[in-house]
Amino acid sequence: MTTPPRLDPGYRAKAWRRLGEREFDVLVIGGGITGAGAALDAATRGLSVALVEQRDLASGTSSRSSKLMHGGLRYLEKMDFGLVREALKERELALTRLAPHLVKPVPFLYPLTHRMWERPYVTAGLTLYDNMGGARSVPGHRQLTRNGTQRLVPALRKDGHTGALLYYDAQMDDARHTLTVARTAAAYGAIVMTSTRVTELDRAGERIVGAEVEDLETGNRTGVRASVVINCTGVWTDDIQTLAGGRGRFNVRASKGVHIVVARDRINSEVGLILRTPSSVLFVIPWGTHWIIGTTDTDWNLDLAHPAASKADIDYLLAHVNSALTNPITHDDIQGVYAGLRPLLSGEDEQTSQLSREHAVARPQPGLISIAGGKYTTYRVMAADAIDAAREDIGPGVADSVTEHIPLLGADGYPALMNQLDRLSRKHDLPVWRLTHLLGRYGSLVHELFDLLAADPSLAEPLPGAEEYLKVEIVYGATHEGALHLDDLLARRTRISIETPSRGVDSAQAAADLVAPVLGWDAARVAREVDLYRGRVEAERESQQAPDDQEANAERTSARDARIWADADG
Repeated sequence: MTTPPRLDPGYRAKAWRRLGEREFDVLVIGGGITGAGAALDAATRGLSVALVEQRDLASGTSSRSSKLMHGGLRYLEKMDFGLVREALKERELALTRLAPHLVKPVPFLYPLTHRMWERPYVTAGLTLYDNMGGARSVPGHRQLTRNGTQRLVPALRKDGHTGALLYYDAQMDDARHTLTVARTAAAYGAIVMTSTRVTELDRAGERIVGAEVEDLETGNRTGVRASVVINCTGVWTDDIQTLAGGRGRFNVRASKGVHIVVARDRINSEVGLILRTPSSVLFVIPWGTHWIIGTTDTDWNLDLAHPAASKADIDYLLAHVNSALTNPITHDDIQGVYAGLRPLLSGEDEQTSQLSREHAVARPQPGLISIAGGKYTTYRVMAADAIDAAREDIGPGVADSVTEHIPLLGADGYPALMNQLDRLSRKHDLPVWRLTHLLGRYGSLVHELFDLLAADPSLAEPLPGAEEYLKVEIVYGATHEGALHLDDLLARRTRISIETPSRGVDSAQAAADLVAPVLGWDAARVAREVDLYRGRVEAERESQQAPDDQEANAERTSARDARIWADADG
């Protein structure tokens, strides 16, 4: 692998020219985890690849998940052993080989509420869960008495449990992981273009032979020729199938999942929690200096780009988590809220919680592959299945998938750097906790940030309004990670939009000033980006006071989109 390309404005300009000048083996539509995974899978098979995304990498579902890389404990109850086994294998690969810098073990407490039968029942399930994935790099589950449970999680109501079990899963920053998969694909030769919308699929008879695309930053258009187009657009799958001129082999429904974020001191616990609800489970997930609490699971048929959390969604989460806590969480404790859409394969049951989490691949017509459904954890398997299905269109000689053996950027050398924290702290004059934070986000790519710090030591200062981040991280988002707008930086390159009480508003001006020289923004453009970001946050806050989905959607969509040409079109 060559040195990873810097996804800066110069890269983007060159990539746009290449889109229109050459023919690709594979054109991937969609820059979420499935599309990024498909681009990496194809590139590492030696295929020529272009990936286009109409907004930002991970701007949809892939930045709005529960941020868990897990086997899906609750699927064991549904006897879906194959899905759990596959996911646990992928969790192990991510923890040990593919992304140890990004994916970390996380402990969860499973409180027991029934005497006699529940402990042996849950123990049997967790024993199976511990062993189904083969090799295991997380500890096995442990039994806890009622007193032991209370010592570990003083926040739990004493009368609300009879003891508990402790088990481990894994978590990651989903947006950063997706970005890293896409950057790894670019390092192996894939072209990665954001703010690039597919307006039409090109045909030769009944065969799809490419697509017409529009650059939403400039309004320029070009055609992209490809042997096969891979539709990895999640909840937009049906829209792309419609562009192809016909119905696909499956339909995708959107299920809205809402999460809230509160400060770590609001729940006195050393571990995460998994709580049963009447229809599903509720996670309380450690997230740095915060907790993430979620999720909901309701049908959504409104705006797909900006799903909105309503007051009803937030009240649901608070009611269920507070039923287990001694000191209830209130609306005033909430620092962040986000809503995402799961792309579920439609079934006969109208309840979205009953729809399939399996993925499906279809070839509705020559030259077009669609993939939908699935779980974030199994993205690599989904991607391999999609490229396998494309063999019929690409031609003979396509190699087998090798992504099981391809570490993501930043993985190589990461364990050694973690062993050198004290030395790095002295060398770069940064506290150990800062370096731990940086290594957990960039791995061995941290040296690229060190280079920026050497050129401008002022970038080692904390970002105003979000002091857990350094200014260099904002600049790096624009110089190396393809960020084009303030929203990209505060919502996905960092998670400031859900981790600070101002939701990033207090950081917006400083962040915009930092990247203006890189992105070529003048004073008017800086002011516009800041105003757009503030408008987004205000619209989100208003939507979260709305009583239902319809009113929440109306409030959220009142904010203008930062993609200027898309905004001008409607």
